[in-house]
Amino acid sequence: MTNQNSLRKHTIIALVEDRPGVLNRIASKWRQRGFNIESLAVGHSETQGLSRMTFVVDASTDAEQVVKQVDKLIDVVDIRDISEEDIVTRELALIKVQADRSNRSQILEIVDIFHAEIVDVAPDSIIIEATGDEDKIDSLVQLFEDFQVIELVRTGRVAMLRGSEVSHPHEHEEPERYQGFEPPYSAK
Repeated sequence: MTNQNSLRKHTIIALVEDRPGVLNRIASKWRQRGFNIESLAVGHSETQGLSRMTFVVDASTDAEQVVKQVDKLIDVVDIRDISEEDIVTRELALIKVQADRSNRSQILEIVDIFHAEIVDVAPDSIIIEATGDEDKIDSLVQLFEDFQVIELVRTGRVAMLRGSEVSHPHEHEEPERYQGFEPPYSAK
C-alpha cells in the first residue's frame, strides 16, 4: 500500500491519436500502478486527428515510470508531466443552486464577486457557470453550500505551459514521432 504522505498531485498532459480505446489503454496503465485519476479532461487539439488529455493523478515518485510506460503506447504521440513547470490551469464548473426571491440577490452578489455567469434561471433555482483554478471553484462551491447546491459538475483541470513554449512538439520539431501518422479522419 502506498504511503499517503508520499502522494502528491501530478498534472500530466498527453497528445494522443483520436481513436476509440485510447483513453481506456492509458487509464489502465495508471490503474495497474494503483494511482487514482483525480480528474481527466479530453478534447480536440490544434492538430486535426489528435486529442489532448489532461490527467491529474495522486501519485508517488514513480509517476515518471507510468508516464514512460504510457509513452510507449502506439496511440500516444507525446506525454509530459508538467507538475513542476510554470503552467496555467483552469477548470469549468456548472453549479445549480436553490434560489428564490428571498436569496436570489445574495446569490447574484457572489456570482458577481467571483466573475461567474448565470446560465439558467428557474423559479426555484439558478445555474452558475464558473471558470478558474481549483481553489476558486472550491471556494465558490463552499459559499453556495449555504444556499443548497442541487447539482454540481466540474470539468477537471486543463493545463498549458506559460509563455511561447509548446506542451508537445510540433511535426517539424520531432518528425520521428510523427512519421507515418495519418489522422483517423480528414476535414471536408
